Amino acid sequence: MSCGDHHDTDCGEVLDRVYSYLDGELDDSRRAEIRQHLEECGPCLEEYGLEQVVKQLVAKHCGCDPVPGDLRDKVLARIAQVRAELAD
Repeated sequence: MSCGDHHDTDCGEVLDRVYSYLDGELDDSRRAEIRQHLEECGPCLEEYGLEQVVKQLVAKHCGCDPVPGDLRDKVLARIAQVRAELAD
């Protein structure tokens, strides 16, 4: 995905790191880069908002259930597949 505007950090890279950003798994420098990009890029911000809402809903409704180890990978793969389909 790309909004068509130039950014220091590529839109695709930002969206690939949204979960790490939300989980606080990035160092200060990378977190600042992602935050700056989200502040400048409307399409990514919309996507980020969607991702954040989904994550909050899952945490709220499934927070006490054990999560299979490969679930996150499956969800991310499906999201990537849908993005690719929408980009075509």
